[in-house]
Amino acid sequence: MFFKQFYLNCLAHASYLIGSDGEAVVVDPQRDVDQYLEEAEIAGLKIKYVIETHLHADFVSGHRELAARTGAEIVFGQQAAATIPHRPVKDGDELAVGKVKLRFLETPGHTPEGICVLVIDTEVSDQPQRVLTGDTLFIGDVGRPDLAGGKGYTPQTMAALMYDSLHAKLLRLDDAVEVYPAHGAGSMCGKNLSTETSSTIGEQRKVNYALQPMTKEEFVRVMTTDLPEAPAYFSKDAEINRTGAEALTLLPPAPALSPAEVCKLAAQGCVILDVRDANDFGAGHIPGALNIGLDGQFASWAGSLIPMTSPILIVADDDERIEEAQLRLARVGLENVQGYLAGGMNAWQEAGLERAAVQQITVAELKELTDTRSDLQLIDVRRPGEHDSGHAPHAINSPLATLREVLPHLNLNPNKQTAVICAGGYRSSAGTSILQQFGFNDLLNVTGGTKAWIDAGYEVETRAQVH
Repeated sequence: MFFKQFYLNCLAHASYLIGSDGEAVVVDPQRDVDQYLEEAEIAGLKIKYVIETHLHADFVSGHRELAARTGAEIVFGQQAAATIPHRPVKDGDELAVGKVKLRFLETPGHTPEGICVLVIDTEVSDQPQRVLTGDTLFIGDVGRPDLAGGKGYTPQTMAALMYDSLHAKLLRLDDAVEVYPAHGAGSMCGKNLSTETSSTIGEQRKVNYALQPMTKEEFVRVMTTDLPEAPAYFSKDAEINRTGAEALTLLPPAPALSPAEVCKLAAQGCVILDVRDANDFGAGHIPGALNIGLDGQFASWAGSLIPMTSPILIVADDDERIEEAQLRLARVGLENVQGYLAGGMNAWQEAGLERAAVQQITVAELKELTDTRSDLQLIDVRRPGEHDSGHAPHAINSPLATLREVLPHLNLNPNKQTAVICAGGYRSSAGTSILQQFGFNDLLNVTGGTKAWIDAGYEVETRAQVH
């Protein structure tokens, strides 16, 4: 049996190619599908099926393009109600890929239509050796139960279904069965995902908090407490995946624009998306630009902070980064790229146009400021659970995903010096760019973030101490 996991760090997303005797299946493909085609060709495999474990909410899938280019049949769980031609499968259904059997389990909980795929290499045994768990069972966690609200399900209802899926189906598998999920650490589809990308049923039975002995009522309470805010784009991506996205080749390349053209479009409401790192952005950027660094979890944050239909102008260091940004935006359904600043910030500066800046400071400099300034405003843009577990004293928690909506209600003074901190300096830079849009003019981005603050041995507050 041929088995390969493809891991996309930007979206913390895992997809799979499985093959035998010249036939193959792709499970949970990302939107850009060339890598599966290339790998299958090298291995002498023809892709026969494309399986989706559920209607993904955090990225746009490539199932439609992959099927069009290979003639493969698309497979969904029977509850998906997908409108693209597909094969609906239910509990116990099987597909053959060469000498490999794929047996389906319906596992609602994260979504109503979720399925898991048992992988049986019949040349080894007639028992499952692996299970592709989609967003049902992660390494260290299980799928969050609150993303199906638009379909009439409460988080409590979905959490109860998840309990049954886990205990009646997945936890009945042999401890040696290998677990391969659709996401890892950094995904918003769970609360506590591991950096590991595979495990076993036995290991998860021991270490996964959600699989420890508890009643269904306890499980529902644990699963529905302190859930992070679901990004607004999730429901939109799920609907795109129900019908299937257009091929990426149909998206036009972003045109190069002069500084004057960028100014004109910015005045018309285009989002100026600066994808450079925090240091470069801080040194000088177009006033009003949103900073989401390309080297972090760019796509998911872009989807969270930019409305799906917004026109976008990209600012980057070079053409290669422009193309990469456009591809990664398309992976979450952001396709309305109007162009990019030709020549980058050098061209902007040469045109004599105004630039904004954000000072970058270390945690040592922040410590000195907090010791000597009583009027410093400090905003922690991490998620509530991160903030509660330990933060710099007097830091106000306002998660990045909702900062724009919450900011007017925080009673902060835009004219006072304001420092922004996160875990390492990535989200905080995005936070400073949003604050600038609200007229904050004396901003500091804390490089190294809370991790550096803690590593330096400085005082830390927790939720228990604050309350």
